[in-house]
Amino acid sequence: MQQPTSFPPKANLEKLLQSLVLRSTQPPHSGSLPLFIAGQPCGALFPPAVEALAKIPGVSLTATRADFGADQTPGLALNALLATIAHTLRQAGKTPGWRNELLDVLPDVAGGGPIAVIERGVMRPLGLITQAVHLSGWSEDGRLWVARRSLTKATDPGMWDTLVGGLVSAGEPAELALERESDEEAGLDPIDIQSRTPLRKIARMQRQIPEGYQCEEVLTCECVLTNGTIPKNRDGEVMEIDCFTPATIYEMLQAGDFTLEASIVLTEDLWRRAT
Repeated sequence: MQQPTSFPPKANLEKLLQSLVLRSTQPPHSGSLPLFIAGQPCGALFPPAVEALAKIPGVSLTATRADFGADQTPGLALNALLATIAHTLRQAGKTPGWRNELLDVLPDVAGGGPIAVIERGVMRPLGLITQAVHLSGWSEDGRLWVARRSLTKATDPGMWDTLVGGLVSAGEPAELALERESDEEAGLDPIDIQSRTPLRKIARMQRQIPEGYQCEEVLTCECVLTNGTIPKNRDGEVMEIDCFTPATIYEMLQAGDFTLEASIVLTEDLWRRAT
């Protein structure tokens, strides 16, 4: 019987990771318009959303680009314009779901801080940058805790995922987002993950999805959970949590049982640990 601490060959993991990263690197849909907000590059406007926004004051659409609030600076007026845009897209049926949750609008420039906030449900139609935090939770005997997404999830229902994974909300530090998601998705308190490694960026997801364009910064960390700590979902978005050996996780990754983002996170973690 294979021991939990046995890892797949590092070369195999590296090859798998390269193929996953390649799958996650795509240009926006054909016909998408580069999106500028307050004059800064921020996203890619999905073609089906263009017509719905054509008559909104403060929105400028040309054959080569889209501008929201070109003459504005970060502040209440810009946020109000983006709220109008979000509600217009909702009324036009161009949003995959409405969450009543605000996310930061991040310019696609080095070191760029938030310039506004907008409803989470329109991030993909606008191709805006999101930030996701993940936690790889290990058992003391070298197995890995993973979660299976609820069948009611709008994206990748029923697929396996990292133990903890979620988006950073507006004005929320990434570390606090990780603690919040750990509580909601795995029933873990801050003390349960206090030995975790620092969050680090490992990838940027850039891929075409049915509702638009996913542009997501992927941050991850690892933690060993003590034997008395059993993860338990609290928010109803997970149907199952289980613990598998690295060899089994690798088999599941090869079979495509995990979401693409989780596959990158887990493969990178296994690769770092393999010899």
